[in-house]
Amino acid sequence: MRKFFSSVLLIAAACTAPASVMAADSSSYLDNTQPWSVRMAESEMVRFPEAWMIDWDEEPQWDYVHGLNLLAFSKLYEKTGDQKYFTYIKNYYDRFVNEDGTINTYVRSKFNIDMINPGKVLFFLYDETGDEKYKLAADTLRDQLNDHPRTSEGGFWHKKRYPSQMWLDGLYMGAPFYAEYIMRYGNPEELNDVYKQFELIEKHLYSDKTGLPRHGWDESRDQKWSDKGTGLSANHWSRALGWYAMAIVDVLEIVPSQDEKREWLVSRLQNFVDQAVKYQDETGAWYQVTDLGDKKGNYLEGSGTAMLTYAIAKAVNMNVLPESYMAYARKGFAGMEDQMISVDPANNVISLNNICAVAGLGGNPYRDGSFDYYLSEPVRANDAKGVGPFILAALELEK
Repeated sequence: MRKFFSSVLLIAAACTAPASVMAADSSSYLDNTQPWSVRMAESEMVRFPEAWMIDWDEEPQWDYVHGLNLLAFSKLYEKTGDQKYFTYIKNYYDRFVNEDGTINTYVRSKFNIDMINPGKVLFFLYDETGDEKYKLAADTLRDQLNDHPRTSEGGFWHKKRYPSQMWLDGLYMGAPFYAEYIMRYGNPEELNDVYKQFELIEKHLYSDKTGLPRHGWDESRDQKWSDKGTGLSANHWSRALGWYAMAIVDVLEIVPSQDEKREWLVSRLQNFVDQAVKYQDETGAWYQVTDLGDKKGNYLEGSGTAMLTYAIAKAVNMNVLPESYMAYARKGFAGMEDQMISVDPANNVISLNNICAVAGLGGNPYRDGSFDYYLSEPVRANDAKGVGPFILAALELEK
């Protein structure tokens, strides 16, 4: 495949950053001898002095991208013990979590599986502080799953406004939180419902041609993006593959090692990785549309690369994949270093470039899942969906 050199510069992020971020940026100078995990986390803290600002948010909101990045910060805190990371996390959650466990800006009735994802950090905060409000907030999110709409076989819809649809993204948003809540406060037999979500992805979303799952599946076949025979969307999106891979390894870390279904999930992960690495570019990165790297306009994409790199490295560190697979993770991280990382010489703030800002299926304006659609979405630096997985991948490779 052709080699791709990053053309998205740090200035792209600076142009969209709030004035308060720029002020902090000009007064900070970071240590470029620190590990990549620290350098990226501290660069985020320069860009976004308060965690609610992550992803250039203009007002505080309970959102999955904050949960993703702050989960990475929690792992960095556990490694370093540096209190500033803990404070950064806690200040975000304390804006939203009330003493009775209600969550500001969270709307249960939307039944959006994405909004479960920030709940994973609640377990960390409860362990660190013992403050009951974090446990009560986790109860609030767990309650959503009791009534969350499902497919006829029991798969969680991605959102209430996306009826009858399962997306790969949704497995990461819901399954690790669900599994951890069960292991802490529920009955282990409930894990069967967690496994069911993966079983349905494995049953319905795979393409025979590539051996990989597509981005989405519509049980009803009503969506214009869905194939009338299979219900599948038309393409593989590397970030969706990354969400799915992260979901698997994070759930494998939680569920009991003696669980029979855990071994099934391990086998599915190895099959998934065996297929995914076939499409890893010579640079180490993965393309926006995974299997069409030679097609004009396709580009090496930062978030999917970071997610797949993290998932493979973590699986090896957990002894779920053989040590030989670590070569793919190292290659993936090297691809980000070589192709996607830029450094501001004024302050050593680093940026991860070439990240697709957003992509989905359906909605208004309508997203048809075509190759051209995935190439039409904006590309930017330091999107949270790339930065968080980059920190997580760095931490795994630093072990």
